[in-house]
Amino acid sequence: MKIGRTGKVGIWVVGILILLLIGVRLVAPPMLERSLNKQLDYSDQPVSAGIKALHRQSVVMDWHTDSLLWDRNILKRAERGHADVPRLNDAGFDLMMFTAVTKSPRGQNIEENTGDSDNITPLVLVQGWPVRTWDSLLERALYQAEKLEDAVSQSEGTLRWVRTKSELQSALTARAAAPDAPMLGALLGAEGAHPLEGELQNIERMFNAGYRMMGITHFFDNELAGSLHGVSKSGLTPFGRQAIKRFDELEMIIDLAHVSEAAAYEILALSARAPVVSHTGFRGHCNTDRNFTDALMQAIAAKGGLIAVGFWQQAVCEPTPEGIASAIDYGVKLVGEDHVVIGSDWDGSTTSLTAPDFPLVTQALKAMGYSNESLAKILGGNSVRFLETWLPE
Repeated sequence: MKIGRTGKVGIWVVGILILLLIGVRLVAPPMLERSLNKQLDYSDQPVSAGIKALHRQSVVMDWHTDSLLWDRNILKRAERGHADVPRLNDAGFDLMMFTAVTKSPRGQNIEENTGDSDNITPLVLVQGWPVRTWDSLLERALYQAEKLEDAVSQSEGTLRWVRTKSELQSALTARAAAPDAPMLGALLGAEGAHPLEGELQNIERMFNAGYRMMGITHFFDNELAGSLHGVSKSGLTPFGRQAIKRFDELEMIIDLAHVSEAAAYEILALSARAPVVSHTGFRGHCNTDRNFTDALMQAIAAKGGLIAVGFWQQAVCEPTPEGIASAIDYGVKLVGEDHVVIGSDWDGSTTSLTAPDFPLVTQALKAMGYSNESLAKILGGNSVRFLETWLPE
């Protein structure tokens, strides 16, 4: 069959469009990530042999990294972003809470946002996520759980699920048997509970997919509560109170990061379990609207909770190793060394040091006079004790 001039032009147009789409798919995701997850490079600063040995001897855990959001294989070393399994191994990490982001508003800020817009939808489209994720926050959360499951399956044992107390013990036993071998225990948390889409039964769907930590809000008010960065700054809704009770029944860890202070106090009173603030700073140390007041932080610690210090400017004001160490030191003096841990917010659209440079934070704390015993608690000992108590059987 002979193709006319118009048909040939049409074929060329379709071909060019296909090539453009392929180009966007290949080029746009890494460009976006490089622009959003900016790196602070401290590779020229040496880490002492003693600090390296302390990281090998201690369990090291981070309570918040958003690496699953991006278009790269977390099992492979990348030049962009802040963290992946090889770079976490370089720094001596043993446990990581991978957190799933499903929605963030345009013009996101720490003062006031509505939930009327979403930056994640175009990212989902350009990264080629499945169609089911295009308009469903729940499906975006489930897809990121599948990405983690695939990574665990492909890792040949270097990445292990930690969903129960027994899986935690198995990971710690494997690490103790081969302390120099690369191995990372993976936990899964959600950056806000809007993936529930207002349906209580979706809590169990997320639990069955591997989620063991649930944030309540992100940067906007949702069906459960007001956000620290939302419009209402309100407490829990009736649905939010139902959800808190269901989290308790399933033995899911509640993450207070981003929730309004009113809702945080309500959760402390309502839940029978100790919470976590998975990535934060202290208002008394860094006076921004991103951080809770010192009084609320003390109430969280009094409940047995953990406060995980982040690595970016709005949390610690000075995102250098010494600045992060200063925020940790402030927290220890405020709530005690048994309640302060690490929560980087790596790959969370932040500007931060990268995983291999994290030992410099430990080195800065050591220079401030912290003993190896105290450092071991902050690095991961407090986290292990908490997980041994609050993970499901």
